[in-house]
Amino acid sequence: MDVGRDLHMAKGEGETSYSKNSRLQVHTCNLLNQIPGILSTYISFLPPVLDKAVTEVCEALLGPTMTVCDLGCSSGENTLIFASNVVEAIVCNRHKFGCNPAELQFFHNDLPSNDFNLIFQSLEKFKEMVTLACKGETPPPLYTVGLPGSFYTRLFPRQSVHLFHSAYCLHWRSHFLSGLEGEGGAYQNEGNIYIAKNTPPSTVKLYKGQFQKDMLMFLKLRYEELVLGGQMVLSFPGRENEDVYDGDMNHLWGLLAQSMQSLVEEGCIEKEKLDSFSLPIYGPSLSEVKDVVEQTELYDIKHIKLFELNWDCCDESEGDDVLDHVQSGVNVANTIRAVFEPMLAIHFGESLSLIDAIFKKYAYYVAEHLKTVKTKFAVIVLVLKRR
Repeated sequence: MDVGRDLHMAKGEGETSYSKNSRLQVHTCNLLNQIPGILSTYISFLPPVLDKAVTEVCEALLGPTMTVCDLGCSSGENTLIFASNVVEAIVCNRHKFGCNPAELQFFHNDLPSNDFNLIFQSLEKFKEMVTLACKGETPPPLYTVGLPGSFYTRLFPRQSVHLFHSAYCLHWRSHFLSGLEGEGGAYQNEGNIYIAKNTPPSTVKLYKGQFQKDMLMFLKLRYEELVLGGQMVLSFPGRENEDVYDGDMNHLWGLLAQSMQSLVEEGCIEKEKLDSFSLPIYGPSLSEVKDVVEQTELYDIKHIKLFELNWDCCDESEGDDVLDHVQSGVNVANTIRAVFEPMLAIHFGESLSLIDAIFKKYAYYVAEHLKTVKTKFAVIVLVLKRR
């Protein structure tokens, strides 16, 4: 398989679509509200980290147009929420900080297979969101463009973008791992789809190496495209522990692998199909992210912090117990299915009954897991300023 060709969320607006199941990403956008405010209480209702980045970019703006790009926008509600937040930050700060570009150029970027049509069909709803957010103020003219292409390639002319944003994308690798076959044609990470307790160190090294290579590439490419002093607001899954075998993503994907192993035993999935499949993702630690950024010597780290969210983002309870582990299992399975179903269908076969079986078992295993321990996602929020 090819990531650039085959990676996309479940399209449309059906019950298993990404549009209907992107609450986790929306929650991550709202999570920025929880970061301690830096600006006055007048704008404390805005996401402070994004607000600060937008304000600083506006203050340094030399021309009449501010160019913003949402990398890996997908087609869910979250891409519109981010754009609305940018406009809201500009309008609310225009008098206090002189934040007043004459017009906004907004690019929605994702791979060519993304459902861009759903974004464009949602523009009327977006205009309503902006009008509501601006509370009677007139927003600057906004020009919206779809931009297909991998963010592991150049997307813009040199020094043409003022602000990049990306939510839940930088854990994706640029391509599927190669070199997983061992001696005699056996696969090194047999029975697993990500890093598990029994994953060989050689496989872990491949995952780490691909992350470092991709992140370096991403940072260097964006450096070429950002104006001097331009900023990036990035949020992506990571891990709290330095031990790569003990990350939140390991448990989540381990249960999905367990679901597939069960179907191998039932004769529904070929063992070789499972053994040859590896998710093109990696959840880094804070120190791994810092190391790569510092290695480039291209950016100042304005902010970096790790947050935790419940696996089931419909469960916003604060306690240590899951309120309804069965329903939470279903919710988590639906969220993961919306992201991974197209990829799994290409590798394992497009049989709807097989996909249904995988995620029915996955919902069960997640529910059983949550019955014993309330597990959380680790999310890294990173703000960088181009030197």
